[in-house]
Amino acid sequence: MASIPEKGVFLSQSLACIFTISMLFLILSSSLLFQFGDNSSVSKSIYNLIIDNNTLDHINNESCFKLDPVKPANSCDENRALLKVFMYDLPPWFHFGLLGWKGNQNPNRIWPDVSNLSEIPKYPGGLNLQHSIEYWVTLDLLSSVSSNVSRPCTAILVQNSSQSDVIFVPFFSSLSYNRRSKIHGSKKHSMDRILQENLVKYLKGRDEWIRSGGKNHLIIAHHPNSMLLARKHFVSSMFVLADFGRCPVHIANIDKDVIAPYKHVVRRLDADDSPSFEERHLLVYFQGAIYRKDGGIIRKKLHSLIKDEEGVHFTSGSAASGGGVRKASQGMISSKFCLHIAGDTPSSNRLFDAIASHCVPVIISDDIELPFEDVLDYTKFAIFVPALDALRKGYLMKVLRGVGRQKWIEMWERLKQIAPHFEYGYPSQTGDAVDMIWHAVRRKICSLNDSGGRRRNRYQMSQNFLKS
Repeated sequence: MASIPEKGVFLSQSLACIFTISMLFLILSSSLLFQFGDNSSVSKSIYNLIIDNNTLDHINNESCFKLDPVKPANSCDENRALLKVFMYDLPPWFHFGLLGWKGNQNPNRIWPDVSNLSEIPKYPGGLNLQHSIEYWVTLDLLSSVSSNVSRPCTAILVQNSSQSDVIFVPFFSSLSYNRRSKIHGSKKHSMDRILQENLVKYLKGRDEWIRSGGKNHLIIAHHPNSMLLARKHFVSSMFVLADFGRCPVHIANIDKDVIAPYKHVVRRLDADDSPSFEERHLLVYFQGAIYRKDGGIIRKKLHSLIKDEEGVHFTSGSAASGGGVRKASQGMISSKFCLHIAGDTPSSNRLFDAIASHCVPVIISDDIELPFEDVLDYTKFAIFVPALDALRKGYLMKVLRGVGRQKWIEMWERLKQIAPHFEYGYPSQTGDAVDMIWHAVRRKICSLNDSGGRRRNRYQMSQNFLKS
């Protein structure tokens, strides 16, 4: 057998040595990431990507490897931001014009000066607010290029669509539905329908849309009835929705779309002012429409089962009626548990009113999708009950009365911790609802989301936590 030259042996040994050192360095770096993952800005999802080469084929965007940004600052740039977002300069009648904004009498202006609070038009109050998500997201994006606004550097507005990670469509679709969906006089179509038709024409004429088929576009349609006519044209885009209750699966689904929280309408409690276990004299609270169609039939059946039980407030009422919001707020902060029962759609604002009131939610809605469930374990602050079990006589009351004081306090403390994640405001804050939405969009783009496991095991995880 021919011998290997000494030079070849030396080269082979050198390469082996370099390879061994490199692997040791990689393992050490990965272990450090894992060790400090909970206290640093590197998420465990990113850690898993770094050490699992099999997942790298799903990542085609350099922003997926960026570390989370630091605390809010007055300056944000493309190198620091997690997401680079291009936004279409749609005419004002698609967005702030729906709020009466006229560009301060300048017909050429498209956007208000968001660094000047007095120039930002107010969003209508009452129940309109619960679907105001596109308003807060648009404000945040506009403020990302203002040096006078302190906000998280999670997403930043860029002027070149080819340099963006996602393209945002700033249509206030929920407001359009709420304010412009009625047909007036002799007109054949509502203004909401006309806006939807014009939006479809606008997008399909854009080079950005033509190049991608809309796959890199982000569209908010949070009201269940918003953009019902146009959605079929946007099947490849990423939607931000309240739930999938009125969307066929080929149009919207958890694999490509983001679920965002409603904006609560009750007053948010400060953690230090939250009534204790003893101060909440009611066991269970529900006030809302009892007679609903589709999946909401359960409300009527459950009402007849528990309405006369001790410590239960289960009555019909609307937050839209006189003093309804104030009464709901008072009822929730006086209760240990607040029912969220499926209505015409799987979700409702009631869940987020309960969170804002630090009232432990009891979710009886089998088809509900929950915001940020891939990063938030709802079973630590909410109780899940299958609809069929809830309708068994005595079952629900046995579950709730079986939750001891210490277990309730544990869930109550967790509620106070996570409540800020469901808050909308301007300017946005680190970890608030807008910031969480941007992070959720990034996880979708980077294929980092994995809410399926938690969703499938909600009921078992909920029961295990209550028994722990």
